[in-house]
Amino acid sequence: MRTKCLMVAFWIALFAHLIILPDRVFSQADFYKGKTITIIQGRDPGGTGDMRVRAMIPFLQKYIPGNPNIVSEYMPGGGGRKAANHVYRSARPDGLMIGNPGLGMVAASVLGESGVLYDLDKFFYLGSPYSSYHPIFLTRRQAGLSSIEKLTAASGVRIGGQSVGFSTYNEGRLFAYILGLKDPKFIAGYGGPEIDQALIRGEVDARATAADSVAQRNPDWIEGGLVDFHAILEIPKGDKHPQFKQLPELESFARSDRDRKVIILSRAFRVAGGPSVVPPGTPKDRVAVLQEAFRKTYKDPEFLREYKKLTGDEASPLLPEDHEKAIRDIPREPEIIELYKKIAGAGPLPPR
Repeated sequence: MRTKCLMVAFWIALFAHLIILPDRVFSQADFYKGKTITIIQGRDPGGTGDMRVRAMIPFLQKYIPGNPNIVSEYMPGGGGRKAANHVYRSARPDGLMIGNPGLGMVAASVLGESGVLYDLDKFFYLGSPYSSYHPIFLTRRQAGLSSIEKLTAASGVRIGGQSVGFSTYNEGRLFAYILGLKDPKFIAGYGGPEIDQALIRGEVDARATAADSVAQRNPDWIEGGLVDFHAILEIPKGDKHPQFKQLPELESFARSDRDRKVIILSRAFRVAGGPSVVPPGTPKDRVAVLQEAFRKTYKDPEFLREYKKLTGDEASPLLPEDHEKAIRDIPREPEIIELYKKIAGAGPLPPR
């Protein structure tokens, strides 16, 4: 009798599992079917960050149950703070709004910058298509700054950037600080591709940008000798870029342990990649569905090829669970944070 009861209990449990599990799957498919997911991007269209998002979209449509439509909305400003604030405070937490504000949202929060109205630790993280990055510092050839010696001897070099707090703006300032430029001038307010045009027109003399962006977007700069390359920041350290491995690594110009630590903090911000997030309060089952769709996207060989095609970079995905850990592990030493804040701010660079 006991054996018979156990068998009956087993078959009841199995039947319930087979009935309930598909209901959960179908409920998510029913929810997303015919819906539109909006990705709020904290940037202008056309730059490398936008290309990273565009590479993901068709695969997310494929892997999210119900195959919803996915569109981008651009909300540049505050180095990603405007978009992050919107997603955190104004977006309905229903699984139909995803934020991709840009890496600046991480730095702004850790550094305690003004205008941060979100809690970095309360977002749900969906991962990032990259966790390695190679910012380089370059000048236009006609500026006549063809060597580190000429660059550091010049005064008032004009460095183009996006909004104050944007990652490439911060890196331009970091290069200028560590290289020891004399009284550099920082001109912000450009979109990513606009800085390239301003550089060639002579409106600015220098910029920091991704090595892969140059290889993809401006191969003529390399082939035609239109710019001079001066230094590179390896993220993670020791990861050499195949086309720029001859460039000196920025840390080699550090004069003190303080310099090295601020470089380490900058690397930590970049390892966090390009965060995709959903707002707190989003139902956990929908968060789980989105996280799984992002995992499958990052692991799809077709996505890796599309990502390479659009960005010129090899994807180095950070999965959702690893992304949350990367955010938690960012160093937050007060003295170094204060120094980084001055470097990444709008005022004059701090003295060394």
